[in-house]
Amino acid sequence: MPFKKLHPHLLDCLERLEIDTPTPFQKSSIPVIKSGANVFCFAEKGSGKTTALILTTLQKLKCEEVGDAPRAVVMVENKEKALELEEAFLEYTKYTSLRVYTGYEQLHIDVQKSEIYLGVDILITTPKTLHNLFLTNGVSISELKIISVDDAEFLMSKKDTTCLIAIAASIKKCQYVIYSTKQHPQLKRLEDHFMEHSRIIQA
Repeated sequence: MPFKKLHPHLLDCLERLEIDTPTPFQKSSIPVIKSGANVFCFAEKGSGKTTALILTTLQKLKCEEVGDAPRAVVMVENKEKALELEEAFLEYTKYTSLRVYTGYEQLHIDVQKSEIYLGVDILITTPKTLHNLFLTNGVSISELKIISVDDAEFLMSKKDTTCLIAIAASIKKCQYVIYSTKQHPQLKRLEDHFMEHSRIIQA
């Protein structure tokens, strides 16, 4: 069964990339994420979690730039993961006006602030970097529609979890989607902060 009810640009991308059938995980998770619910997504490596993340993020933003402040944030563990995910996103954002920006600890905070100020739709970064940007007025979170965490096993680090919770506490309304291979206590802790009433998808 082919992908259904996605933005025409995304269907074109999938055709160009010769991806014609969703994985079982994508089939069960994409409709739930599109509904706007907060979701914990648990599935093994290779099940298509990252592609689902990209598709649902771009669907949420209607594949077009709006304003200057980021409307989507994707959190990852480190610089390597951030650059890897940026490359994956760019396969889907080429031929659109969407602006993807990647930040990480090794890049000077003032450089990130000045580049984000120019306008960004999707910000790929680490919890610590986003928290530092927020504390120094380097990024506006007023327009955020969706925050995703890719390969969220790294949130077993208390410092990363604390940064994520602190950021979420300052956001009035936003959808959160957490992707991981399995559940662990630190992820369960998020239910007490911003993942209450969340759906769980397991594949």
